[in-house]
Amino acid sequence: MDIVLKLTKELEINKWQVESVIKLIDEGNTIPFISRYRKEMTGSLNDEVLRKFDERLKYLRNLEDRKIQVIKIIDEQGKLTDELKASIEVAETLVEVEDLYRPYKQKRQTRATKAIERGLEPLAEFIWLQEIDKPVEEYAKDFINEEKGVNTVEDAVSGAMDILAERIADNPEYRKWIRGYIFRNGILVTKATKEDSEKVYEMYFEYSESCSSIPGHRILAINRGENEKQLSVKIDVDTTRIYEILQMNVIKKDNIYTNNLLKQVVEDAYKRLVFPSVEREIRSELTEKAEDGAIVVFAKNLKQILMQPPIVGKNVLGLDPAYRTGCKISVVDNTGKVLDTTVIYPTPPQNKIEESKEVLKKLIKKYDVDVISIGNGTASRESEQFIVNLLKEIDKTIYYVIVNEAGASVYSASELATKEFPNFDVGQRSAVSIARRLQDPLSELVKIDPKSIGVGQYQHDMNQKKLKENLSAVVEDTVNNVGVDLNTASVPLLRYVSGISEQIANNIVEYREENSKFKSRKELLKVKKLGGKTYEQCAGFLRISNGENAFDNTGIHPESYKNAELIVKKLGYKVNDLKNTQIKVDLSKDEKENLAKEIDIGLPTLLDIISDLQKPGRDPREDMPKPILRSDVLDTKDVKEGMRLNGTVRNLVDFGAFIDIGVHQDGLVHISEITDRHIKHPMEILSVGDIVEVVVIGVDEARNRINLSIKKAK
Repeated sequence: MDIVLKLTKELEINKWQVESVIKLIDEGNTIPFISRYRKEMTGSLNDEVLRKFDERLKYLRNLEDRKIQVIKIIDEQGKLTDELKASIEVAETLVEVEDLYRPYKQKRQTRATKAIERGLEPLAEFIWLQEIDKPVEEYAKDFINEEKGVNTVEDAVSGAMDILAERIADNPEYRKWIRGYIFRNGILVTKATKEDSEKVYEMYFEYSESCSSIPGHRILAINRGENEKQLSVKIDVDTTRIYEILQMNVIKKDNIYTNNLLKQVVEDAYKRLVFPSVEREIRSELTEKAEDGAIVVFAKNLKQILMQPPIVGKNVLGLDPAYRTGCKISVVDNTGKVLDTTVIYPTPPQNKIEESKEVLKKLIKKYDVDVISIGNGTASRESEQFIVNLLKEIDKTIYYVIVNEAGASVYSASELATKEFPNFDVGQRSAVSIARRLQDPLSELVKIDPKSIGVGQYQHDMNQKKLKENLSAVVEDTVNNVGVDLNTASVPLLRYVSGISEQIANNIVEYREENSKFKSRKELLKVKKLGGKTYEQCAGFLRISNGENAFDNTGIHPESYKNAELIVKKLGYKVNDLKNTQIKVDLSKDEKENLAKEIDIGLPTLLDIISDLQKPGRDPREDMPKPILRSDVLDTKDVKEGMRLNGTVRNLVDFGAFIDIGVHQDGLVHISEITDRHIKHPMEILSVGDIVEVVVIGVDEARNRINLSIKKAK
């Protein structure tokens, strides 16, 4: 297989782009580095395309390695033909290769292999060729051998049929056709395994849907129900056509002595050998596609969460709600430094409301708190009401925000949190995390396993390796897109920077602690084990404000500093002007193209440099919707049909969007209520973090459910 040609067609890009990207990847360059600093070589392919490219390149190379391995094994058996070799070489998937290899694969003992050991293969061949002019039993007499366990004519015929059944089952063309037929025509059927199966799976107690059209979220829900032994699952298909095709291919002659036998062989081959494995393969394929779809949704939601704008320059009080153990409190200053921690008990069973108010009033006054960040977990509703009542008694204008605390408990019990706050208990650490993730969501969320951030579905039921790789890639791309302050970044944040391993991240922090702070990017080369290649990969993504070189606070790579100096000079400025002057660029498209040629630089790189010169130290998160600051609270009973409210998109799933409208329970906008036109997924319209206006179209207090509509609010 020509991998370059394959990728060219699949990704619909030019051959030279494919060759360049492969070269860059093989040289050890990271995807963020290639995407940002090698645009001329890739034709400005973005990180999303490059990630897909990298994934497919690995798959295709693995496929080619497997082909070589299979060809070698079959050749060593002396069974490799030119035709078989050609079929393996043109196979486009691992499944096709394994189908071709199946007849030659070392098998455990089967009914067919036992029959072959008993010397029944010649009899099977007689039946297969249909060159028989008398009843099969007459031929079978010659194969009776009590020493080999063939005691009767029936034993001999049965063994021969087992050999033929396996031969049919191992035929790659038959398997491929059957797999496709069942996928197109099969019905996935689910039933409850017991009378008291969990109600959460009630929809699937008596359920059926076409394999070819069932959506991914239902596949994952069904799989979970099956794994929890609440559901039984099978694929039903009309076998009439399958038997017709198999018999047409197997029965070549009209022979009264073999036709019925071969029909029985076909049926046995399908029922006993082909269908069970093909059913597993189809369900595996459905699961893989469902997982891929769920990971895409999860990844996009995660990116939006990570890109939430920081609330800069505010002292924040973090509140981790609880009942019996009390609400953990942490106050952090505008740099994230912990100023104070305590515990209050305003919630049941203690209900020490007035005492708790006095504690918070003192903290708010002492540390000049601007915003209160409340976790959305257990006791959040009562804690929110308590805070609203408290704010009414304070002269200063203070707002609160309900923060998604998913993952805070995971972080607080982690080795990292223990190292960061050795003298804090898990509750105090969680309160710090809740406060800080309002100040700078990205810096705090990188400390948590991405799948624990709570913006996906069924993340614990899917391929964990694939999920981790994809989500880690999202975090890496986001971190590098935003840029990292070299003098304040933590180890968890630094380890996502292009080219930086955890060990080097630790070494950077260690160097920083020993030498106060970095004054230039060049100084990175003094860090232990940070060599030239790592420097090349990471330097452009690390920022130094008020450093020796103004370019160090931009996304301009050190390799482009000389060109950047020329550009600054052409624009009529000096490099140090970047520190205190807004550089204006008033160049036409033609002028930019001429400038690129004049200084011998690619136009994409020129445009990136100009963009960075205009906004040095710019944080792209500034363009994202700001969180809604609240000062009052709604209860479910306060929400009425027809009300118009503003809310924040908290999560997107296949069937709709969950919106925070300031009530303890997020409301649901079903996919049909997002827009007037047909959409396949809410992500076509919405992103996590979006601020939207909604209309309440239904309230179920008993089930604590609120149904919302976006399209009716327009």
